[in-house]
Parts: sequence; structure tokens; C-alpha cells
Amino acid sequence: MGTVKQLLQLDGRPLLQRALDNVRASAVRDIVLVLGSSAEAIRRQIDIQNVRVVFNENYAQGMGTSLRAGLSAVDPEADAALIVLADQPFVRAATINQLIAEHSSSKAQIVIPTYRGFRGNPVLLDRSVFPEVMALGGDIGCRAIFGDHPQGILKVPVDDAGILLDIDRQSDLEALRFAGDRDQREKALLETADLTGRQLADRAPERPELIIVGRDAMAVALAKLARVLQFTVTLVDPLLAANELPEVDRVLHALDLSMLAANPDRHVVVASRGTCDEEAIEQALQANSAYVALVANRKRGQEVVRGLRLKGIAEEKLAGVRVSAGLEIGAGTPEEIALSIMAEIVAERRKHIGNARGPKSSGPSG
Repeated sequence: MGTVKQLLQLDGRPLLQRALDNVRASAVRDIVLVLGSSAEAIRRQIDIQNVRVVFNENYAQGMGTSLRAGLSAVDPEADAALIVLADQPFVRAATINQLIAEHSSSKAQIVIPTYRGFRGNPVLLDRSVFPEVMALGGDIGCRAIFGDHPQGILKVPVDDAGILLDIDRQSDLEALRFAGDRDQREKALLETADLTGRQLADRAPERPELIIVGRDAMAVALAKLARVLQFTVTLVDPLLAANELPEVDRVLHALDLSMLAANPDRHVVVASRGTCDEEAIEQALQANSAYVALVANRKRGQEVVRGLRLKGIAEEKLAGVRVSAGLEIGAGTPEEIALSIMAEIVAERRKHIGNARGPKSSGPSG
């Protein structure tokens, strides 16, 4: 961001202050604030009244060290902890209270909020999983333990897009800096029905179909390339406005592939950056998609496949999931990765078409 992210101003308040105030307005009993880089500058500008501040001297090693520092400071009498991110200023206090209530009644090991099928933050961790999270190192978040607890995770649907709205780039901040109060801002962000703009057809498209889950730079490049190759492109994203990507034929605002007509020529690329990797792949497999791929590094891909295996997904189906997506061409940029994925899809389609036609005739004998 080029500056201290926690102190970036939104509506006259630093991002971190907004996040703290949201937590203060909830039923959370105790707040632990973990600081690392620029800790003193942050302390001078943030109201830390009734907040326990912990300094993570190993912050440069990654978020795993901050999780460990924070959980070490949690009250020994606490049943659970919420991991709240400083760059998510729109999470409602009511959403936090909903997660706490769900944990109190279910005693789940991990409670995760979802919006339109997409996982968000904050995540609630039962004390029983603290040791596993505290054993994490480097730049690894608590998501790394999710695959070990397929039966212990409770996903809670919430009516709060704030669980997905974080600020990683200056453009993210600028997009939120328009006039109006919170209600007006959220209305503008969410002024979409479940299906808007280019509506879904009742029947499968006549052209080959590409479904992209996620909308990072690679996903945009992939959509453009697929259109050139005459694919019908559907993008799955909960907050995408219908006019944002003219390269996309259809927009699906909920992670529910059952809303699409069945299609044997369907290809699904999951580029959700962890917000719904497992769920999207599971739906793609249930729909008998011709091609299913995950855009992630190999370690993350192995975690996803292991989690799906623990959920009972058949091994023969998992064997067909491409991890990582795309042919090995040494791709580095988003555009190159998109090219490698599209090349793999074309190769698989041609192979399938060739098999369907059967072996070529050698010509008349004589």
C-alpha cells in the first residue's frame, strides 16, 4: 500500500479504528490487538482503551506468528477467539454476535461466516484448536487447519457483504471512498439481485462453456481469452456489477452451479483465493464438468484435495482435478497463466472430441 495500512483513512477514521469499533459494539468480552510493523505510530493514532496490545516481534516472518502471539494472550477462561482482520472495516457487530451465538449452541471447532456461498472473515476458533493454530509458522493463516476438521467446521450464512470486503490495494480503498453513509455505500455495493444484467439461460449454451469462480487479474485475462475462442463465459462472484466485465456473458452472484443448465461441455476454473475453493470444486464435480481446475500453488492444492477426500469425495473424481491449473509453460504473469489454462482446456476438449469420433479410418483397402 506504500504506507501503514492500518492508518489509512476511510470516512475520517483509520481502518483499524473502524474494525476495533465494530468489535467493541459486539458481544466480544475481551479484545487483543496484535501489532508488528509501525506499532508505535499505530498506538499513537488509535483509541486502544480497554484493548490489550500485544507486540509481535517476529511479524516479518508472516501472519502465523501474529496468530500465535494473539492466541497466547487470550484469557485462559475464554471458550473461543475471533480472528478479526484490521483491513475489513465493514463487518457488522451483529455478524460477530451471530458467530458467537452459533458457537455457543453448536460448540463447533471452527465457525466461518459465508455470504452467497463465499467464505469470509472473521473466523471463530474454539479453544480446542488453539494448539494447532499456534503451531503454524511463516505466512500461513488459520485456514491451513480447516482441512483437518471437515466435521468440526460450521459455516454460517450471513447477510453481511462486509465479511468479504477487504482492502489490499489503493484501488480497493478508492472504491469505498465515495460520498454517503455506510447504508448508502452498502446499497451501492450490493445493488444486485442473485442474477443480474446478463441473465442465465434456461438451457445450456450452444458454445463450449467456461465458468470462472473469482475475479482477480488472471480470471479477467482468462475471460477475455475464452471469449476470443468462442466460449460462453460465466463468472461467479458475489459482488460483481453486471457492467464491470463486458467480456463475461453471464454473472452468477451466488456459489450455486445448480442454477445453471446441465452441460457436458462445461469447464470450471476456480480462482477464488481460498474464499470457496473446496465448495466450488465439489459443485463442479457434482455437475460432472468436463474440466475442473484450481488456481493455487501445489501446497494449497494438496490441502484442498485432502479436505475434499476427508469429506468423502470419490478418489476417481478427485484424480481428475487439475492442481495447479494449466499446462507447464513457465507462466508467471496473470495473462500467461490464463494462456496456460486455456491451452489445457483446448487440449482436453480436442482429446475428448477425438475419442468420441473414434479412430481415423486408414482408407479403403485394395
